[in-house]
Amino acid sequence: MEYVYAALILNESGEEINEDNITSVLEAAGVDVEQSRVKALVAALEDVDIEEAIETAAAAPAAAGGAAGGAGGSDDDDDEEGGDEAEEAEAAEEEEEDEDDDAGGEGLGELFG
Repeated sequence: MEYVYAALILNESGEEINEDNITSVLEAAGVDVEQSRVKALVAALEDVDIEEAIETAAAAPAAAGGAAGGAGGSDDDDDEEGGDEAEEAEAAEEEEEDEDDDAGGEGLGELFG
């Protein structure tokens, strides 16, 4: 996890996310650096827009909370139909996210377990 945090620190400070910079951040934090993990992280983040990923991750809990709150149940038929449409839209969104995760984050699961 500290490897990802190092990348986030570099991103936030406007520094380039490369092997040397990640290694420097980790060493400054007292982490025993594994260069293979650093290389894998840099390669995995090569085509990732970190700001967009953060915004997407921040929006995901709100969307899930809204869907759970809307499923509270009502006897009104209009509400039920709207709930079904919302559930279908959410399911479609999750499928798209899965496809995006597969395309942009290959190897991240293996890297960080």
